[in-house]
Amino acid sequence: MSDKSYQIKENNQVMIQGGEKKVMKKILSVALSTAMAFSMFASVAFGDDALNTQQKFDVLKEKGIFTGYPDGTAGLDKEMTRAEFAKVLVGIMGLEPIEGKASFKDKNYKADKWPAPYVEAVYAAGLMEGKNTTKMIFDFNGKITVQEMAKVLVTAQKLEIPTETNNNASDWAKGYVQAAINAGLVDAKANPKANASRSQLVDVAYSIYLAQQKPAVVSYKVSEEGKVVEFTLANNEVVKVTLETPLKANVAQDVKFTHNNYEYTHNVTWVVTVATKIDSVSASNLKEIVVKFDGTVDPASAGNKNNYTVKGSLAIDSVKVADDKKSATILLAKADNATLTNQTETEITLKNVKNSDASKVFDQTVKFTPTDVAIPEISEVVGLGTGAFKIVFSEPVKESAAIITNNYRVDGNVIGANVTFQYPNIAIVETGLTVGDHKVTVSNVEDYSGLKVAPVEKSFTVVQDTEAPTVASVKTNDLRQVEIEFSETVKSVDKVYANTTANTASVPYTIRDNKVIVNFPNPLNVNENTIYIEGVRDFSNNVANRDAKVTPTLDTVRPEVVKTELKQQDNGNHQLVIEFSENVETASAEARTNYTLKKSDGKAAEAVGLDSKGNPVIKPSYDPVKRTVTIDLASKLDNATYTLEVSGVRDVAWVPNQMLPFTTTVNANVATSGAIARVWQANVGNTQSYVYVQYNKNVATSGVGDATSKQKYTVKQGTDFRTLGNNESVILYSPNTVRITIDNRNPVESVRANLIADVDGNFFTQNSNYILEKAVVDTEIGLKAGEAIEATDKESVKLVFDGALNYVNPSDFTVTAGGKNYTPNTYTLSTDRTTVTLKFTGSNALPTDLQGATISAADPTTRDNFGVVIKPVSGNVVDKVAPEVDGSEAHISAPSTVGTATYYDITFEASEVVSKNSTVTDEFVNSLFTVKFDGKDAKVEKVSFGTNGTSGDTIIVRVSTDHVVAATEVVSVVFDGARNTSAKGIVDHNKNAVGEFRVASQFQNID
Repeated sequence: MSDKSYQIKENNQVMIQGGEKKVMKKILSVALSTAMAFSMFASVAFGDDALNTQQKFDVLKEKGIFTGYPDGTAGLDKEMTRAEFAKVLVGIMGLEPIEGKASFKDKNYKADKWPAPYVEAVYAAGLMEGKNTTKMIFDFNGKITVQEMAKVLVTAQKLEIPTETNNNASDWAKGYVQAAINAGLVDAKANPKANASRSQLVDVAYSIYLAQQKPAVVSYKVSEEGKVVEFTLANNEVVKVTLETPLKANVAQDVKFTHNNYEYTHNVTWVVTVATKIDSVSASNLKEIVVKFDGTVDPASAGNKNNYTVKGSLAIDSVKVADDKKSATILLAKADNATLTNQTETEITLKNVKNSDASKVFDQTVKFTPTDVAIPEISEVVGLGTGAFKIVFSEPVKESAAIITNNYRVDGNVIGANVTFQYPNIAIVETGLTVGDHKVTVSNVEDYSGLKVAPVEKSFTVVQDTEAPTVASVKTNDLRQVEIEFSETVKSVDKVYANTTANTASVPYTIRDNKVIVNFPNPLNVNENTIYIEGVRDFSNNVANRDAKVTPTLDTVRPEVVKTELKQQDNGNHQLVIEFSENVETASAEARTNYTLKKSDGKAAEAVGLDSKGNPVIKPSYDPVKRTVTIDLASKLDNATYTLEVSGVRDVAWVPNQMLPFTTTVNANVATSGAIARVWQANVGNTQSYVYVQYNKNVATSGVGDATSKQKYTVKQGTDFRTLGNNESVILYSPNTVRITIDNRNPVESVRANLIADVDGNFFTQNSNYILEKAVVDTEIGLKAGEAIEATDKESVKLVFDGALNYVNPSDFTVTAGGKNYTPNTYTLSTDRTTVTLKFTGSNALPTDLQGATISAADPTTRDNFGVVIKPVSGNVVDKVAPEVDGSEAHISAPSTVGTATYYDITFEASEVVSKNSTVTDEFVNSLFTVKFDGKDAKVEKVSFGTNGTSGDTIIVRVSTDHVVAATEVVSVVFDGARNTSAKGIVDHNKNAVGEFRVASQFQNID
């Protein structure tokens, strides 16, 4: 039994605490219990129905609380005196009778009479005072009434006495009785002046007595990963105890708690059979990582190498789950670049690993430090007949030294041998051996940290082997790969095929000790298959043909997105990196339409690399080694939170499993590299000035990256940078801004800051250097240099400022387009508060043709975090608004016939002048249109624009068909806006591409 005790953090029961005397704590406890019992007494609902009143009396008599009459009767029909009630109170409260004292002047009330010790005890405890406190008359032979009991209870519980009463009690008792009624202790219909019978008092006393007993713990249940224990008591109460420190799995420990003023200590064992947490991650060599759980895990998911990722994307060879299912050993790939670094912290991520009853799925990243300080040893030497022996090393070793024959001695002699290495730790030494005992010595074989095996002799026995390997088991990995386990180490296999020779496994086969892994060109049957193995040979050259039956286990697990990351590249552009739980089909992983990025309002996100639907323009790139898809957005996103939707991606199983639609959020502000956003100077007083350094992220205020550390800053005044003086200081002015107090008012030209981190501990860099430098700018915020003012759609104009804003007045701004002024209705502000998107909604929407549009804010009231108004705004608006075509406004010409062909011109109205981009061909533009008459394709002969054919606000599509179209035929035209957006084929003056449009109507209904 552990001697460690766990204290309560919280408890669902009331506990009375404080420094009162022991007797007062006992009185309060009993009063509470009495209150509960008396509420039952008031409604004549007494205690436990399992016992009648006589049986209750017998229990109380045995405990010395009641005595009974000399004739042995209980006198249940009699009324009870105040002295008798005092005796009951002393008994149920556990008070000590006070001997040799008589404080009251009642006739025949003497210290040596039986009532005195009990009356004195309740008087000393302040529970009963007597009928006449002036004359000190207790009236010990008087009867106890309901109102007198009410006073005892109300006094003990310190209940508030109400000013308004509605009861028939005596004047002195009205407040007590009303308080008891209000608290539910007394029935409002009860007669407060009535005497209580002994039977009624027995029932009340018995209820009090029960409440005062300490019920034993009969059982307990541990939940919430050892943090909560629920104790069930003998009276069926359940006490929930939350521990400060969780219990240790499968270790007996004492848990202490207090309930109803009783202290409990109970020994508890949290029995864990299934895993609830990762106990540890370690690596005692540089090729194997051991993950230990506190219970059992599901071998299938824990043994799936796709469910593990090692930092640096180190390739994983395989995963082996221990026989007890409580640990998994991850073997890294043989390549040198898939090796851990000794004594350098790294991390491993688990995804989709389930415990054995699937009640928990581990989705966790754990840091660990590989520590390889042990030299490799020979774990086992096995004779493989008279032609070879097998050496198993204690850890993965390098093949380069393991295959050198000169590194092996048998019985002290140099041997002529052929050595075959089987990764990670087996060497097969082929040499002639005699039957009997031998000793082998190995030297120069080294592990992946460079430690070499000690040349220690190891004994082994050689026996004559005359039997070829037999099949021990066969298992499938999907429908193409089979793992065959044999009874002994296998040297070679001539041929393996499934069912017929038409499905012969590809060579070379993978042989690892006694296991052979083969891959078939065609899938196995989903039901039973026969695997034929021809020429399976051991190292004694015993050879045989074998066969075995196997029914494949299909892969039915859908791929999942396990990680999404928005990264900022060195050129400032963003890219999305999406990691999957398993290898996925390249075609579906690189399909543009399987990915959509949206803004918080549900509209498509805006980036050069996204089309009007939020799908990537540039083809996504899939890396099967890392199981990641990278999407280049070709520009920087605004600092905001976006929604990423992924769907339609399939795995590489023979029967592909398609992922369920996945949605997550990505934050461009988090992805943005840390930098100094702005620096400005303001004079204060007569001799000092403040320099404000504003970062684009909230900064750390402690640790190595502390942005308030004075030693990290230098300022340039004059020709050189200088450190801050004794009278100069740095404070945090706002979460992303520090204020430097300069002990003079000379102009500061620029500021340098070194080793600054954000609140998550990520260090800011500038040109791959930890030293940041920023020139001082004007106090007022202005438009950020190099950032264009853009109209992203008819309702939005985006402005980027060089500092964070606190208040935006949309009325400050006016957009002038086509000779008309537009004032925004409202605005949105980015997460970092530097990007304002002015919104023009409804009838106030901007035109699509914004050529020559300007924006101005001559006398702005918009201001920054420090209350300073922005600089006046004046500039051109870059037109990023796509032209629109309304398919419902289409016109079709009368037919013209040339030979057997009939021609029609279909005209569409564009919202602005459009033309064919010179970068695309006429054939490409023609291919953007699909035209059908009653479901039959018409040929697009030519696409022209406007009256001159090259540009204008109309698009004319000439088509030919083999007949004159009837009035009732349905004309269908579909324009491929996605392809047009990607290639920018039909565009406006600023190369904004026309989006999708279509028309479907009977010929007679088109003008």
